[in-house]
Amino acid sequence: MKPEKMEGALILPALIDAVAGGYCGDPFAVLGPHPIPSRDAWTVRAFLPQTESVEVLTGGNRIPMERLHKEGFFSATILDTPDRYQLAVVDRQGIVSIVEDPYRFGTIITSFDLHLHSEGKLYESWNTMGAHCISLDGVAGVRFAVWAPNAEAVSVAGDFNSWDTRTHPMRRRDAGIWEIFLPGVKAGDAYKYLVRSRLQGYQQLKSDPFGFASERPPKSASVVCDLDQHQWNDAAWMESRGKRNWLKEPISVYEVHLESWRRGYGGEPLSYRELADQLVGYVTSMGYTHIELMPIQEHPFSGSWGYQVTGYFAPTARFGEPADFMYFVDACHQAGIGVIMDWVPAHFPKDAHGLAYFDGTALYEHADPRLGEHRDWGTLIFNFGRNEVREFLVSNALFWLKKYHIDGLRVDAVASMLYLDYSRKDGEWIPNKFGGRENLEAIEFLRRFNEQAHTVPGAFTIAEESTSFPGVSRPVYAGGLGFTMKWNMGWMHDMLAYFGVDPVHRKYHHNQITFSMLYAFTENFLLPISHDEVVYGKNSLIGKMPGDQWQKFANARAFLGYMFAHPGKKLLFMGCDIGDYDEWNSNSSVPWDILRFPIHDGLRAYVRALNHLYREQPALHQVEFNHNGFEWIDFSDVDQSTISFLRRAEDRSDCIVFACNFTPVPRLGYAIGVPEAGFYREVLNSDSAMFGGSNCGNAGGVMSVDEQHHGRPCTITVTLPPLAILAFRLER
Repeated sequence: MKPEKMEGALILPALIDAVAGGYCGDPFAVLGPHPIPSRDAWTVRAFLPQTESVEVLTGGNRIPMERLHKEGFFSATILDTPDRYQLAVVDRQGIVSIVEDPYRFGTIITSFDLHLHSEGKLYESWNTMGAHCISLDGVAGVRFAVWAPNAEAVSVAGDFNSWDTRTHPMRRRDAGIWEIFLPGVKAGDAYKYLVRSRLQGYQQLKSDPFGFASERPPKSASVVCDLDQHQWNDAAWMESRGKRNWLKEPISVYEVHLESWRRGYGGEPLSYRELADQLVGYVTSMGYTHIELMPIQEHPFSGSWGYQVTGYFAPTARFGEPADFMYFVDACHQAGIGVIMDWVPAHFPKDAHGLAYFDGTALYEHADPRLGEHRDWGTLIFNFGRNEVREFLVSNALFWLKKYHIDGLRVDAVASMLYLDYSRKDGEWIPNKFGGRENLEAIEFLRRFNEQAHTVPGAFTIAEESTSFPGVSRPVYAGGLGFTMKWNMGWMHDMLAYFGVDPVHRKYHHNQITFSMLYAFTENFLLPISHDEVVYGKNSLIGKMPGDQWQKFANARAFLGYMFAHPGKKLLFMGCDIGDYDEWNSNSSVPWDILRFPIHDGLRAYVRALNHLYREQPALHQVEFNHNGFEWIDFSDVDQSTISFLRRAEDRSDCIVFACNFTPVPRLGYAIGVPEAGFYREVLNSDSAMFGGSNCGNAGGVMSVDEQHHGRPCTITVTLPPLAILAFRLER
């Protein structure tokens, strides 16, 4: 086939075939307006499948275009400069449409942004990448940008072009970014990218890694979304948040799986807006300070609970649109509740429409499965050594903190990121450059992530990390990873093991209840009773407790009382605070109907009382990460399985005395040494009748006597109820 001559402009048939076949890697060199050097004229070319005829509208003239390919490749010669021309398109049904030509617009992304992207330092890359509703030259549309350096061609397919992957090929820029502005595309339009790799003939329709919204699963397309629709009303919260030192503030977290917290009358999950009313109301009434959301980023499989993310920049469409989720966060803040989001930078799933093998190569992951695959979870590991991948994840963290006003990020599976041999046998992993097992690239990424996250006023980060890796919650400048806090998994395991033992044998396990104080201040710890502890045969919190029903609930109250008395911030999973007998089932609701039984309602009242005591007493939250906030009174009463200790505020005269009895035997006339004389008011008794207990106590408090005991100048003599915890506050 010979080149066609068009008034002095030549175009090779191979280029026409490439455009018509959807594999043209440089469409802007073929389509749109191009000057004819030999004369003062221009050639305009367009590819419009399913089109009968086309005219160019320019300067008040209508110039017919010549069909050069049966699939819809058209060309026309314009004598004058084609200034803001349009195309009059007649489809095969005879319908006429006036459209803008995407290929008459220039480049969109600045060279500086491309340079920063290559360096991995474009930390607000969501403003550059993805789909954005804009106007160019007075024309409304959407600009698209995606990173696919090993693609030979990338095109946008969606509702707006009948999902014809040939219609809108993109322009390749430096750094492997592809871009295009599509006039007429609007918010709500679904789309994907067809990525054709230059390797092995690979091609795949991919969701947008920076897609701000998604179709509701099982559909998987990205959806154009204007993120500026919501008018925020949380200015007071955001201003005050930036002035807070969260390490000295009370943090009591209610962990929630939105899909199973509560269901509608038809068994359907609640929407973000319904949750803004019902969930926020419950959390406020219970006295929690924060809600932690199990991952709400878009994920294809509900059974992953959100921990296998495909849409890192999109809240899941299961519960509504992005503006609805913003409304939920806004409602939390207006009620004085912070929002923590589970964030999953450790791994991602292999779904064909997601990040896996994005451009026909291991772009986001490692090519070697010894580095790039989590065999336990069937997922892929991010390549933390790649600039653009680190940028993608850091930008994603900042996106949620800035765009959605999220207050904190709890980072999932940090241990799996830190160690190259995590859950691997010999020969299944590759040592680092020094021959060690530490993942140096992941460590550097976590430090960079924490540095950037803490530039957002009042934002904090939490590591789910279960090893003895040093300095997880120490600043980067001091050699740490830079997290604000770390989950105390050791405390959790010891406590659940201790309370799972029949009380008659607890004296042989006394060290489990006291051991945590040997390391309690080595990190900024948060004490978690999370979803992981009440699923997969581990039993519910109540189910873990020994004895009959009364003893189970008394044990649970003692357990939770010690948790709130122990140094460290708090986290409790939904259902644990009402005594759910069953393990958590992500396919059904928390059984709220059990609250009609007094013993369950009593436990709820008890957790509410713990939250309010924790928030109201500085001695319980001001000094949680320093030994100055805790003093043992007596931890050696092994035979009676009792302990007593002091918690102090920054003002050391402000203190609370705790006494715990972990057996079902009341201890009458039990002497406890106290720091000074006065009346010690009983501010907490887990055995109170209002909480479902036997109402054994101290009639509101006790007066000290001037007798030394436990190395202290004064003594109070109290009645220790069975399986209970008491708290006394000094009134001088």
